[in-house]
Amino acid sequence: MELLDKLNWRYAAKAMNGEKVPQEKVDRILEAARLAPTSSGLQPFEIMVVTNPEIKEKIKAVAWNQSVVTDCSHLLVFAAWDNYTKERINQMFDLTNEIRGFKNEGWENYRKQLLGIYPQRDPEVNFQHAARQAYIAFTEALTAAAFEGVDTTPMEGFDPDAVDEILGLREKGLRSCVLLPVGYRNADEDWLVNLVKVRRSKEDLVTVID
Repeated sequence: MELLDKLNWRYAAKAMNGEKVPQEKVDRILEAARLAPTSSGLQPFEIMVVTNPEIKEKIKAVAWNQSVVTDCSHLLVFAAWDNYTKERINQMFDLTNEIRGFKNEGWENYRKQLLGIYPQRDPEVNFQHAARQAYIAFTEALTAAAFEGVDTTPMEGFDPDAVDEILGLREKGLRSCVLLPVGYRNADEDWLVNLVKVRRSKEDLVTVID
C-alpha cells in the first residue's frame, strides 16, 4: 500500500522550486532505472544527468520554455541507441558471460540469432525499439522518485534534434526520447498541484480473460 500511496501522491509537477534533491536520492532513482528490464537484456539507452544551469537554459529554449527544465534539481535525459550494431550486441552478451563466469550454449545461440536479425534492420526501426526500452527505465525512475518523495515531470514536449545537438548525442550514437526533470514542487506556482488525480476506473481499463 505504501507504493500505491506514493503513486497517488505523485503528479506531473508544472512548477518546481529549485531546491536540490539529495544525491543519495538521485542515486537510488538512477539505480532503479539501471535495474529496469529490457528486451534481451541489452539496455539500449543511456541517461544524461544535467545539472549545468547554462545547458538547462539551452534545453528549456527547445522545450516550449517549460520552467521545470531550469527549476528542477536534476534533468534526466533518456537517450536511446540510434541503432543496434554487432558491436553493441556483442558487448552486452560478453558482459553477461563475464559477470556470470560461464558461457551457455543456448545463450550463445540466442546471440547469433539477434546478430542475424537486429543489425540488418532499418536503423529507424531499431531506434524505435530501443526507445521503448528506454521508456521502461524511465517509468522505473518515475516510480522510484515518487517512492523517495521527489517530484518529477514526464516530458515529451521538446525538440529531440535540438537536444541531441546541445548534448552531442548523435556523436555518441544516441538520440533523446524523453526528459525527466527531478526536483520539488512549487505549490504556490503550480496550477495542477491541488487538482484531483483523474484516471479511468479499473473496470474500464482492465479486462480479465480467464
